[in-house]
Amino acid sequence: MFYEIYKKFSMLNIENINFKGKRALVRVDFNVPLDENNKVTDNTRILGALKTIDYILDKGGSCILISHLGRPKEKNSKDSLLNVKSDLEILLKKSVVFIDDCVGLKVEEKCKKLNSGDVILLENLRFYDEETKGDEIFARDLSKLADIYINDAFGTAHRAHASTTTVAKYFSIKAPGFLLKKEILAIEKVKVKGEKPRLAILGGSKVSSKITIIENMLKSIDELIIAGGMSYTFIKALGGKIGDSIFENEYMDYSLKLINKIKKLEKKIILPVDVVCGNKFSNDADVKICEVNNIPDGWSGLDSGPKTLIKFKEAIISAKTILWNGPVGVFEMDLFSKGTIEVGNFVSEATDKGAFSLVGGGDSVAAVKKFNFEDKVSYVSTGGGAMLESLEGKVLPGIKALD
Repeated sequence: MFYEIYKKFSMLNIENINFKGKRALVRVDFNVPLDENNKVTDNTRILGALKTIDYILDKGGSCILISHLGRPKEKNSKDSLLNVKSDLEILLKKSVVFIDDCVGLKVEEKCKKLNSGDVILLENLRFYDEETKGDEIFARDLSKLADIYINDAFGTAHRAHASTTTVAKYFSIKAPGFLLKKEILAIEKVKVKGEKPRLAILGGSKVSSKITIIENMLKSIDELIIAGGMSYTFIKALGGKIGDSIFENEYMDYSLKLINKIKKLEKKIILPVDVVCGNKFSNDADVKICEVNNIPDGWSGLDSGPKTLIKFKEAIISAKTILWNGPVGVFEMDLFSKGTIEVGNFVSEATDKGAFSLVGGGDSVAAVKKFNFEDKVSYVSTGGGAMLESLEGKVLPGIKALD
């Protein structure tokens, strides 16, 4: 079902729609971080929506932008999309009308008066409980505002909410925006269509959070790098001494079964051989290089070691398709950031040589941004949970709704 849905999805095209004189309800993802003065601190998600908005306007349409911001329990100024308006205007290079509601007669009347080239930004959808409940009446009220529905919010495509899923049924003309389609096609490339050899780099702290990704990706990848905190569960399962390193006791049996499964599939799994250890979880810790299976008590593995990085480099540079999900060390601390920086350099080098590289999933995206690798890889996903569920083989409700 996953591949059938996504094959149909790949044929949906915003460029086949006539927007002239039409109002487009565009579900964007403006769930951006704000500082204590309610100023946007990272405009990546706003930038991601510009291509779709500009296209609709250039084709003679008008845009009604809807989004959520935060997880408000009630209407408040901190979570108001008014905080996004000025940044949006600067990036769009045009004025934007903000309406302090998202449904109702006042909103309907203002939307009816839109002219070609106009942009309206509505208030936070989640000020209404009906949004996250996927409420039919709320969705129908949203649909009254426009002629065409465009979903460009990949970051919420895994949620069956009113604005991402339910509302689509009320539109005969609907399609994914450029960002949403680009995200799905990038995932499809690493899962199905990417050139071989295909490599997955999985890091982070927990095996448990990556099980479904590993299981779903096994048949499509050729090599798998297991790094970061999750690697110590594998090392301990293999009989290694890991000191005070993080591990999940309940997943040691699974780790051994996975290693055997990979061997039977004639795939290659690459585990660390040495690590940078610290005597405390701190930037001022004492550090030393340890063999990964012989870490002393009182010490924890907190970054990839030099021999490990040589192994990682060999695999990454030779790959033609790369998925990177999760850092390979505690990159937030300068003392333990080298491994993640080096992996970023290796992925960048492979990309320069023609590989397709996709980075996605929370901490790996944060690391790529922190160390300025965003423009050095093929694609950085904007949707953490949505990307992970796609990699797990799940059909996202927001995608299925466009079918």
